[in-house]
Amino acid sequence: MPRRKEISKREIKPDYRFNSPVVTKFINALMKGGKKSNAEKIFYGALAIIKAKNGDPTLNTFKQAMENVKPQLEVKSRRVGGANYQVPIEVRSERQLSLAIRWIRDAARARKGKSMQDRLAAEVLEASANQGPAVKKKEDTHRMAEANKAFAHYRW
Repeated sequence: MPRRKEISKREIKPDYRFNSPVVTKFINALMKGGKKSNAEKIFYGALAIIKAKNGDPTLNTFKQAMENVKPQLEVKSRRVGGANYQVPIEVRSERQLSLAIRWIRDAARARKGKSMQDRLAAEVLEASANQGPAVKKKEDTHRMAEANKAFAHYRW
């Protein structure tokens, strides 16, 4: 946190195909080694696979997957009187989005076999159906926050 002036957020330009800044953020998160064109091929290829499988408008499926993975609560470690407590806190909307993007990306990368397009498409389809490792990660985070609800009064 800066002591002097507030840091302004950079405006992210929407992508050229869907005109959505969320898609741009996801593509930027997929990117490795500055190769944005490869990340775009992977993402748009995955959406083409999703469209071939279920025929829905693909951006709606992607948005549904993102909504299903966004966490509402998480735990933060607080040190009070020599003891560390896992204190549940509400997640800001920007962090919800970045966590959802990260969890979907990591779950797709952790899958075995096939191309990244296939793995990403399968992960987005599972997340839109409220299944898969990314949704499980969200549920584990919520479960941890619920279990530590007793320490909510340490929030500040």
